[in-house]
Amino acid sequence: MRFHVLTLFPEMIEQGFHTSITGRAMEKGLLSLNAVNIRDFAGNKHMKVDDYPYGGGAGMVMQAEPVYAAHQSLENQAGRKLRTIYLTPQGHTFNQKMAEEFAQEEELIFLCGHYEGIDERVLEEVVTDYVSIGDYVLTGGELPALVMMDTISRLVPGVLNNDVSAETESFQDSLLEYPQYSRPEEWRGKKVPSVLLSGHHANVEKWRREQSIIRTAKWRPDLLEKAQLTKKEQEFLKGEMKDV
Repeated sequence: MRFHVLTLFPEMIEQGFHTSITGRAMEKGLLSLNAVNIRDFAGNKHMKVDDYPYGGGAGMVMQAEPVYAAHQSLENQAGRKLRTIYLTPQGHTFNQKMAEEFAQEEELIFLCGHYEGIDERVLEEVVTDYVSIGDYVLTGGELPALVMMDTISRLVPGVLNNDVSAETESFQDSLLEYPQYSRPEEWRGKKVPSVLLSGHHANVEKWRREQSIIRTAKWRPDLLEKAQLTKKEQEFLKGEMKDV
């Protein structure tokens, strides 16, 4: 998977992505990152890429031409059109299903806006997907780009040491992940559930599934509408939640 990020702050992207799991995956050649400074395509000696908005209003707007030139440089290198994601609170809310879809691409471009946004005309020319990571406003698109790249990277084969992890984490099957425990067996009077010490894999999986259902019902009941629960699981949940 090759990530391209069009940004005014390439160092922010590079420093964030070169750490932990994604950093190790880059060393293995499983991921690559190309952070492109839009200012390099400004076309003026002051590397200015913004101007006042037509119609008035507060703040500045990123100009179309530098963004377009930076984007074209990437597509010219690739020799084809590339899927281009604009990070904006006006976009569709990012989720695991979208991550799985994006992970099927060989290359992705993330476009990070700043100031009051980007000239609409260039967005119409280059953007294929408008994506938000939540209903709030950030200073720029760099943090959302890092969030999305991290999530997508985990779905690239070989990135996680244990590929099963990507299949059992939160939001798979519209359920939150079950509680996790490690050594010691007892900590400050709190013991690891006995079923996890039993060595009975079927019972462990049953317990984990039930805990995922309970946790989702308590913390994210909206997700349960999409979850596929058996009749037995529905009855189990009803019994667990009757006193809540």
